[in-house]
Amino acid sequence: MSKIWFTSDTHFGHKNIIGYCDRPFTSVEEMDREMISNWNDVVSSDDEVYFLGDFSLDFRRVRQVVPLLKGTIHLVSGNHDLCHSSNQGSGAYLRRYLDAGFSDISESIYVNIGEQRVLCHHMPYFELGDLDRRFPEFKPHDDGGWLLHGHVHERWKVKGRQINVGVDVWDFYPVSVDEIVKLIAV
Repeated sequence: MSKIWFTSDTHFGHKNIIGYCDRPFTSVEEMDREMISNWNDVVSSDDEVYFLGDFSLDFRRVRQVVPLLKGTIHLVSGNHDLCHSSNQGSGAYLRRYLDAGFSDISESIYVNIGEQRVLCHHMPYFELGDLDRRFPEFKPHDDGGWLLHGHVHERWKVKGRQINVGVDVWDFYPVSVDEIVKLIAV
């Protein structure tokens, strides 16, 4: 039986992310290898993965890595994905990302998780006084529902009704829908 997974912020091929987020890797090659292995250890070929942005800063890495990953991958693009509307020329990249192996691309999507209709978006809710003042026009507004997101890396795992599915807080593995259900049920 197929399963559903969520993840974000792998930043495949991004050497500087190791230092920025204090990732436990000595090289970008080790980081990429570990995250690909972790993904394929838990995701099956018939599973679905919602990737919530910032796959890679380098489109060449996108083309190299996506075919190595199991599952049908739905991309909810993030600010570091060239197909995200915050990037100049993003429209020209949509077809290229699909050709690289993503099944579909959006900037937000709702999924049903248990009894909840949950928003999936790269960024957390827009909040007045937010320390991260970048991209306010791309942040979703709090509609009172649950939000799965990335973007904040190691800053939090759960904050109110926001769940960070980024690899930095999930030991560099995708998180299963079963884990999300447990967090929502609390």
